[in-house]
Amino acid sequence: MILRTKFSQKTHYETMGVKEDASHEEIRKTYRMTILNCHPDKQLQMTSETSNHIHGSENKFLEVQTAWEILSDPRSRALYDNDLQILRQNSATAYDLRLQDMTVEDAGDCFELSYRCRCGDCFLLDSLELEEMGHTFFRNGSKISLQTSGSLPASIVLPCGSCSTKVLLYVDAEVTLQV
Repeated sequence: MILRTKFSQKTHYETMGVKEDASHEEIRKTYRMTILNCHPDKQLQMTSETSNHIHGSENKFLEVQTAWEILSDPRSRALYDNDLQILRQNSATAYDLRLQDMTVEDAGDCFELSYRCRCGDCFLLDSLELEEMGHTFFRNGSKISLQTSGSLPASIVLPCGSCSTKVLLYVDAEVTLQV
C-alpha cells in the first residue's frame, strides 16, 4: 500500500474527520453523515454558486469514498495504519530493533522490555502498552509468547529516556521471548 509522501496532505482519518483510534462503528457513522453532506447531487440541489464549489464537493466526495474503502476493511486498515506509522517514523529513527533484541524483565503485573541506548540510558516499553495496541502476551514458564492480532507485523518508535535518539521497534506477528 502506498501512502502519500508528504505529511502536509491529509490522512484518511483526517479526511473522514475521526481519530486514528476510532472504532469501526464511529468511522461508519461519520462516513454515512459525511458522504451524504458532500454528495455532488446534493450539492447541485443546494447551491447555484460557481462550478468550483461543485468541483470541490466532488473531490471531497471521492476523498471520503477512498478513505472509507481503506478504513472499513479491518485488514486494509491495519496495513494502512502500519504504513502510516512507518512513514511517520522512518525519518526520525537512528536504527531498527526487533523485540528479540530487547531485554525482558518480569515486573509483576506486566513485562518490561528494554534496550540500552548508546548514551547509556534505555529505550523502554512494557507489555501493557503492547496489549493496548492489540498484541497479546502468554506466559509459559520462563518463556513469553506474543501474538499480534490479525497476524500482521507492527512497528513502534521508542524514544530514549535521556537523549533525543529514537529507534524503530518492529513487532513480528508471533514472537517467543525469554524472561
